[in-house]
Amino acid sequence: MLAGATMLRFLLLFAALIAQPALAQLPRGNAIRPELVAEGPAHPGGEVEIAILMHTSPGWHGYWLNPGDAGLPMTIQWTLPRGASVGPLRYPVPSKLLVAGIVNYVYERDHAILTRLKVPADASDNLPIRAEARWLACTDQVCVPEKGSFALDLSVGVGRPTANTRFDDWRRALPRPLASTARFEIKGEKVGIAVPLPRNVTIGEPYFFPAEEGPIDYAAPQTFRRVGDTLVVELKHRRGSPQRLTGVLALGDGRGLEIVAVPGAVPPGGSPIGAVGALGFNAVVLAILGALVGGILLNLMPCVFPILALKALHLAKSGGDERAARRDSIAYAGGAIVGTGLLGALLLAIRAGGRSAGWAFQLQDPRTTVILLLLATAITLNLLRIFELPVIGSETRPTGSFGTGALAAFVATPCAGPFLGAALGIALLLPAYGSIAVFAALGFGLALPFVVVAFVPALRRRLPQPGAWMARLQRFLAIPMAATAVGCLWLLYRQAGIAALGVGLTAVAALVLLLAWAGRRQRRGESGGLMALGAALLLSGAAAMLVPQLQQSASRVPLGAGVWSEAAVQRELAAGHPAFVYFTADWCLTCKANEAAAIERESTRAAFARAGVKVLVGDWTNGDPAITRFLESQGRAGAPLYLWYEPGKAKPEELPQILTPGMLSERAARQR
Repeated sequence: MLAGATMLRFLLLFAALIAQPALAQLPRGNAIRPELVAEGPAHPGGEVEIAILMHTSPGWHGYWLNPGDAGLPMTIQWTLPRGASVGPLRYPVPSKLLVAGIVNYVYERDHAILTRLKVPADASDNLPIRAEARWLACTDQVCVPEKGSFALDLSVGVGRPTANTRFDDWRRALPRPLASTARFEIKGEKVGIAVPLPRNVTIGEPYFFPAEEGPIDYAAPQTFRRVGDTLVVELKHRRGSPQRLTGVLALGDGRGLEIVAVPGAVPPGGSPIGAVGALGFNAVVLAILGALVGGILLNLMPCVFPILALKALHLAKSGGDERAARRDSIAYAGGAIVGTGLLGALLLAIRAGGRSAGWAFQLQDPRTTVILLLLATAITLNLLRIFELPVIGSETRPTGSFGTGALAAFVATPCAGPFLGAALGIALLLPAYGSIAVFAALGFGLALPFVVVAFVPALRRRLPQPGAWMARLQRFLAIPMAATAVGCLWLLYRQAGIAALGVGLTAVAALVLLLAWAGRRQRRGESGGLMALGAALLLSGAAAMLVPQLQQSASRVPLGAGVWSEAAVQRELAAGHPAFVYFTADWCLTCKANEAAAIERESTRAAFARAGVKVLVGDWTNGDPAITRFLESQGRAGAPLYLWYEPGKAKPEELPQILTPGMLSERAARQR
């Protein structure tokens, strides 16, 4: 074990133990309790399988033989009769746990570590087996060093071993030894491992757990490809030039293979598996198309449509200058693509750092909400012609159009309408380049209507001629943008309370006075636009700094509904109740539209009451990590998600992202 890594583990352990808020979670006894179990009676001179069964409390985990970036493996000191001995410990396939950017290899449920006990040839009666063990038990917030004794008086006889189905299950959880030797090759920062594996072996989501500490970067992504009867694992090299690599290759569904690799050639080429391979090329293409169509539909949202309409008005004002129109549309599309691409890249970076996050993650922070509030207020004032802003309100310019496209991408993130839920969910399963492609397709879809109008002369000629009606239309477009600003104020209050609402209202009032002053100077032909812009940026920064931090309050659910948890769903199903589960957020416009139009209608509530349907709500406004993980498990990047559970059915039915009262009432009627 490397000294540096060992020191890191002890420092992390020490930091966890001195964290006072976490001390309330410490159990009264051991969080993980060992028990020694034998498969059957022993025979003199023979061997018997024994298991160290680790009973793990909910929310806690123990560690594999290589704990990863942090943690400690279990150590055991045996006390055995003379002539008895135990073999090496055989661990089940572990799971990967990512906490605050630290990768751990753990067991989060009860698990059995097996070994073989050699019985002395002169053994008779009972054979006393004693052991002292030390291990580390952790949650995602606290670690506790634990120790304990376990004992077993093993019966020695001549009878046949009795069947013990538990040992069959425990043996099935062990990785299978790979008959053939694997090969590995280090090239720069990459480590490739060629694993002989017939192509007919089913592979789900593979992952390689290195047994040696040092050569492999645990936190780096792993990629897999199939080259004939060889599975190639590609890892990131951290340090050293080992003479062999060992570990466990998890194949999914609890299956795993023990790998021993020696230096050798690793074949190039092949087809990817895992994230892209498991999904299939068609699924990736559909994700990109779904993001494209979803981006087009986002233009109908009240916070985006005014921006698109203004760009169309600019085309009408600019007359027949075809080159200028096309240049303007390309700049607008570039801004939208770069905007959604950067948001997607930031989301991936946050997730790579160990935090659970989904689409529209930035709106789970009240500082972002107050900035969006001031943006919506400024656009509303611009639409009312209180002041002129070149990026939005006056002549078409490529630089301004680029900024307008990026702005449209930013204000569109509260929406996850049709096609977007599945597309963005798949995006989070892809390698970084595939994810960015899906997010970029969203931006292109957002800009596509304007691009089509700019590049198709027949459509451009159909635009109305400039006139007084344009000013009236702009005032009309101010209504949905003002509604967006009001929605931001409401969200700010829900996220951080009355103090945050006060900061928001004060900032809005100051911005209105500032932009009204700038507009008055513009109408007089005086300068001051740059000064007003600088003051507005300072105001936005000050408001973001002054707004209180997010309130981690309890989930807010409508009257008559319950708070979602996976355990709550199982309780309702066990009681024979069908359940309607929906995940929502205060900043999600699609969610609120569905709740008003379908879920919270009196007819729906009456139908649910007659059929005994229980409603459970997951409030994702503040970014609940448990909800984020569940959404990911369902292939979704964010809200909304609607699930219909029925007793006796293994899987829930996923409902469309646009609900109707009849859709819910019909399903409730089936239960009677």
